[in-house]
Amino acid sequence: MPVESKQGRGTTRNATPTRFNLPQRVADGDWLDSVEGLDGIAPRRTTVTIEKPKSILTRNASPDIGFDRSVNPYRGCEHGCIYCFARPTHAYHDLSPGVDFESRLFAKPDAAKLLHAALSRPGYEAKPIALGTNTDPYQPIEERFRITRSILELLLETRHPFTITTKSDRVVRDLDILVPAARLGIAAVAISVTSLDPALHRTLEPRAPSAAKRLAAIRTLVDAGVPTIVAIAPVVPRITDHELEAIVEAAVAHGARGGFYLPVRLPHEVAPLFRAWLDDHFPDRAAKVMATIRSLRGGRDNDPDFFSRMRGQGVWADLLRTRFEKASKRFGLTQTRFNLRTDLFEPPPGDQLRLL
Repeated sequence: MPVESKQGRGTTRNATPTRFNLPQRVADGDWLDSVEGLDGIAPRRTTVTIEKPKSILTRNASPDIGFDRSVNPYRGCEHGCIYCFARPTHAYHDLSPGVDFESRLFAKPDAAKLLHAALSRPGYEAKPIALGTNTDPYQPIEERFRITRSILELLLETRHPFTITTKSDRVVRDLDILVPAARLGIAAVAISVTSLDPALHRTLEPRAPSAAKRLAAIRTLVDAGVPTIVAIAPVVPRITDHELEAIVEAAVAHGARGGFYLPVRLPHEVAPLFRAWLDDHFPDRAAKVMATIRSLRGGRDNDPDFFSRMRGQGVWADLLRTRFEKASKRFGLTQTRFNLRTDLFEPPPGDQLRLL
């Protein structure tokens, strides 16, 4: 069903999840059941629920991902990016991967304490911890909860390597942690830039900082000595792919020396949400966009297979790869991986954080 208000939201739908055989919501007789009929549009406010997980360190064995562990301080993301592959995780909570994902958020204030316990376990082997692999660690509520910052404080204290992926310039507010961590060789940042077009940005990722702010963040981080690359992710065929070279050029001009791109992925509930978004914002080319995505994904809306899910396949995948390689060579963007030190790690002392 349509969302209560499209203003400031990425998705235009908020369907009840059905993939896990959860019961459909039913009207309970409250006046809110008919509010759209009475007033036309009901406002949607962002809410934050405190989550109390038993662990915080997520492990993965995916052969096409360059890390084997990650930490996600938040569930859901207020940035509202229509293409976000993390949207289906909200279905686990009987919430919609649509506007619920953008407005019903979960915060994990005990994340640093849980990570402290994980790093303290006998036999723990330090390898880079990735932040921002699911939802953005610097989405707006970080300003209030500062959970990402508390995690970084612990990682710096223990000299544990970490990477950050974000599309927010809020990351520069933690320079006092990132700079000493970078000097130790244990920190690196990837800033995602999807489009340089302000009008497209407002519909594609409506509550994320502008491309200009993200590029400025790259410059600030690089000037401070923090290894920083650009992530052109995702590239949306016939919507943003024409900007590939321009983004590479802009990123290099702002100091980035490395980078990568990823074709758009549409797993599970993301595909119908994305189709609805196309129908609303790009009805003139919606069919062509989806046809191109399917050509990239072996005839499907999404390809879940290792390696090909990251690169795509077919003529369009070859074209994107060639264009990116040529643009990188032309503007001086290297394809280096982060080489972070793991030998400096010192397990945290005691059973609790020093400040607790």
